[in-house]
Amino acid sequence: MSEGGRERILAAAVDRIAGDGIDDVRIARIAMDAGVSTALVHYHFATREALLAEALEYSFEHAGDLRIEGESAPDAESHAERLAQMVEQCLPSNESQERDWVLWVELWLRAVRHPELRPTAEHLYARMREWFAGAISAGVEAGEFDDCDPEAVADRALALIDGFGVRALLGDSEVPLDRARREVGAVLAADLGVGEQLPFPAVRA
Repeated sequence: MSEGGRERILAAAVDRIAGDGIDDVRIARIAMDAGVSTALVHYHFATREALLAEALEYSFEHAGDLRIEGESAPDAESHAERLAQMVEQCLPSNESQERDWVLWVELWLRAVRHPELRPTAEHLYARMREWFAGAISAGVEAGEFDDCDPEAVADRALALIDGFGVRALLGDSEVPLDRARREVGAVLAADLGVGEQLPFPAVRA
């Protein structure tokens, strides 16, 4: 099968996980969506769990590439603006990011029950941590941020994004998207010595 065909299978699996939930995903339906036979899916993925793990990683690697390779904020005038835009990209701020969040929650739940998926989750967290720590280090080196432990601040940022992001995703009336954004931004601004809040662009409710 061509590389494009393999990607069709992975993309179909991602869509099914987002739409049906990971426990209800079936190989036959993925094959139908991808326009291939179930035998071909089984040939390239030894087990259902292997396909689901790779599909989740495929989705997050693709999303990460779009964020990281694009330098996340090419028009940012400061390191604080770049960090604010990175936070924005990691919250469920639009339809595409909401879909990523649904997949992420599915991965969390599945990894709790299936240890073989935990390395996938750990790898994805490590990649995001490296991304944030790099941006924070650049701000410290430029003298814009206070001296700090970039990796520790990155871990705190991801924990805040996870916690407030889940509540925003659920439509929690106490934590709308704007509050999630402000809470994360306020903690990072204090950690990095850049005032009371990160400079988010045109805040949306």
